[in-house]
Amino acid sequence: MLETILAIAGKPGLYKLVSRGNKNLIVESIDERKHRMPAFSTDRVISLADIAMFTDEKEVPLAEVLTSIKEKENGAQCSLDLKKASKQELLDYLGEVLPNFDRDRVYPTDARKLFQWYNILVSNGYTDFSKLQPTEGDNIDDRKAEA
Repeated sequence: MLETILAIAGKPGLYKLVSRGNKNLIVESIDERKHRMPAFSTDRVISLADIAMFTDEKEVPLAEVLTSIKEKENGAQCSLDLKKASKQELLDYLGEVLPNFDRDRVYPTDARKLFQWYNILVSNGYTDFSKLQPTEGDNIDDRKAEA
């Protein structure tokens, strides 16, 4: 089964779905700590496969954007210093990997979070971003409804 990578609103970092508990999901942080915790139905949990970036023409799946960053960085972490980067530097860098992103609907905070997620994934060995694409029969909304 597809390994599901999740973002939880209000919690930093990324998580992978480990299993389902009684009325919750059991998730594990994607970092060196590998901390496990429950994610309840009241938490806003979203799969990275369900996220897309706005462009002038259409929405581009996050996996394609992450792949573009990987190609630009040759598989290494993002070369931009995310703590010191200005809003304009973040948007300029995003423009290099996704030239036609919608400048009215994509904010610098969105770009910063995208690059942070990329760094988390790469530093923890998740480099095949095609696996983030949803597959037929793999729907995180079904799992959230069961939780």
